[in-house]
Amino acid sequence: MIDSSTPLPTGRIPGIDRDISRLVMGCDNQRTQSHAATMFDDFVARGGNAFDTAHHYAGGLMERLLGQWIADRGIRDDVVVIGKGAHTPHCDPPSVTSQLLESLDRLQTDHLDIYFLHRDNPEVPVGEFVDVLNEHVDAGRIGVFGGSNWTTARIEEANAYAAAHGKRGFAAVSNHFGLARALDVPWAGCEHATDDADRQWFERTGTPLFPWSSQARGFFTGRAAPEDRSDPELVRCYYSDGNFERLARARALGAELGVAPTAIALAYVLAQPFPTFALIGPRSVDETRSSAEASIVRLTAEQVAWLDLRDGRP
Repeated sequence: MIDSSTPLPTGRIPGIDRDISRLVMGCDNQRTQSHAATMFDDFVARGGNAFDTAHHYAGGLMERLLGQWIADRGIRDDVVVIGKGAHTPHCDPPSVTSQLLESLDRLQTDHLDIYFLHRDNPEVPVGEFVDVLNEHVDAGRIGVFGGSNWTTARIEEANAYAAAHGKRGFAAVSNHFGLARALDVPWAGCEHATDDADRQWFERTGTPLFPWSSQARGFFTGRAAPEDRSDPELVRCYYSDGNFERLARARALGAELGVAPTAIALAYVLAQPFPTFALIGPRSVDETRSSAEASIVRLTAEQVAWLDLRDGRP
């Protein structure tokens, strides 16, 4: 039986001096201040303290709603604000600076705890990104930084440059990751970390991962079936024999534990042998509740392997 009153689990990443809830509220499904306040208040009441937003979302509306809520509650020192910027086609060092300054203004704060480059631009040498990000860390505008939708090879290149020049490197990554193995990604310029090589890289390096679409865009909700081709994006990104077997196993284990398959899929992300902080994008308090319950499920290593088709039934 899941006790929904249990606070959300927390973790730490180097460079951030507070615990971070391992469920992160994605700020991209709120459209009014009242709706945002209701969602954010409920998330905090459950023990959540991390919020993910981006300069790119809704023309800045998401940043404004989050910033106003934080100001109204007077809790800036109690929450972890994750921002993203430099989205294609403005993925370059000058845009990092201009968008970061605009994001800080919208959010009514003088710093972001974690800052992700929203996309990569392979035409820009990694050192140029590392240099400008270090400037903002030194100025106190950023706590730590990382890459969203960056390949592990480019991250390693950036960190090698940082080490060689006595600078800070990437502290975290935000790519797609989840129980369903991605065949493709929903948006151009995105990167997933669902193949074996990337998973092994995270295990070897211990790099914190803030995965988006960790519940595979509804694949585990009951929307997906081999004969149902009504959602072309779901079909393109996730329809495979292996993923339908993972879905069947999530349903079976969920029935045993008394939770939905979506809860099993999210618990799988949190049970990895490297640090994970799953981004969720609830549209209602009920959706937040279901995700909060999922975070309390404790899967064994054997169950994780079985769900991912890597071992026999535990």
